[in-house]
Amino acid sequence: MGVLQRFERRLESMVQGAFTRALHYEVQPVEIAAAIQRELDNNAQIVSRQRSLVPNDFVVELGSADYERLAPYSGTLAPELIELAREHAELQHYAFTGPPRVQFERHDDIGTGDFRIRSAVRAGVDRGASYSPTSTAEQRAAAYLVINGTQHPVVAPGIVLGRGSECDIRIDDPGVSRRHLEIRVYQQGPQTQLVAVDLGSTNGTVIDGARVPQAPITNGSRIVLGSTVVDVHRHGSGG
Repeated sequence: MGVLQRFERRLESMVQGAFTRALHYEVQPVEIAAAIQRELDNNAQIVSRQRSLVPNDFVVELGSADYERLAPYSGTLAPELIELAREHAELQHYAFTGPPRVQFERHDDIGTGDFRIRSAVRAGVDRGASYSPTSTAEQRAAAYLVINGTQHPVVAPGIVLGRGSECDIRIDDPGVSRRHLEIRVYQQGPQTQLVAVDLGSTNGTVIDGARVPQAPITNGSRIVLGSTVVDVHRHGSGG
């Protein structure tokens, strides 16, 4: 039995055939599932002989009528679509950089029966075992790095980002080196300065649009490591 057939059977047993009664011009869950499979196949990037990197973040854009019909089932649909993506990836030897995610959005410019899939690669990000600043230290953080929607404090004297387990912030992105970047904190009287320093990474670092070995960063700065975007947020007048 194929991946799509298993998806249909699981879904029908969970929602008691609700979608089998839908009109032919409405979007069907199996169409979305097939589109996600195609999105994986069309965007697979070979990173090694036995590994191809694929998107793990999917947004299903629906017209108003289809969104209203499918939204009540999103709690069932999304996990099943994620399971389908996992099964297809395993069969094709694809690799995700982080856990797959599926969301639904309403778009008034899309007609009934039509839909679009928007996908992206979102790296899995977590803090290293040795990086556990206290709540007080977090409150006094020189800045926060926002990576894939999650905030990570920057505390003195600084933090290291990379793919290795020894880093303070671990980013599971094949384009990121084991020790890729350090954010250094310098205290200059009442002012705190932050400097982003590339640690000799393989692919380099883009800081505010320029590929440079190091540069000061301020509130609103953007850093790109591999395919991962890091936004810098600072509070007060410190920089």
